[in-house]
Amino acid sequence: MNGDLASNTALLDRVGGAVVGERFSAIDVLVCPSFPYLSLAADRLRGGRVAWGAQDVSDQGEGAYTGEVSATMLRDLGCTYGIVGHSERRAMHGETDTVVASKVHRLLDAGICPIICIGESLAQRQSHLTEAVLAHQIDAVVGVLKGAERTAVIAYEPIWAIGSGRSATPEMAQTAHAFIRARLRAGGAAADQIRVIYGGSVSAASASALFGQADIDGGLVGGASRVADDFAAICQSAVQTLTA
Repeated sequence: MNGDLASNTALLDRVGGAVVGERFSAIDVLVCPSFPYLSLAADRLRGGRVAWGAQDVSDQGEGAYTGEVSATMLRDLGCTYGIVGHSERRAMHGETDTVVASKVHRLLDAGICPIICIGESLAQRQSHLTEAVLAHQIDAVVGVLKGAERTAVIAYEPIWAIGSGRSATPEMAQTAHAFIRARLRAGGAAADQIRVIYGGSVSAASASALFGQADIDGGLVGGASRVADDFAAICQSAVQTLTA
């Protein structure tokens, strides 16, 4: 929930202008602005290399749900992605795994790729509960994903790393990503078709090492996405590392 019309227009223009050229055709790049600026994103980015998506979606279809935004509304605005289950939504708005699964279902029905956020808190990591937490969150959505694996993304975002400036080491992230793939596979999903990306203070400095890991397919970029040059550098790292 950042920016205003002027600053977000400038940011979208700078990002759209930086992610150009054939070299970016090998990766998918998108931005997810706040709901009021989705039309702005569509206007400034249409026809370019950068897609746009939403930061959230309602778990309901339509009706008397004041303040909610449905998946079909997002589709009308040209959204091709939607974030669900972000740690802030889980913590601040009490979103359960059941609600997250319902949101995934709504997005898939609308032809929108869900970006499903999962991750553990610092207390959970210190208590050696990382795998248990991830398993519970994955198991809640794996049934919904079966048959739609090519249009789904899992974003591993260790809560203790979000906005802290402290990223998991590439090795720590890889261990979690490998576990996520194994759990998806155990649940009957085509795990190799699902992109698993890392979120948690991804920066221009850390991107290459993270993207170089075997099971990390990209990044869910937070603070660095608000600086066009930093975001473009992360995209360039993706081109160089993920397509090598």
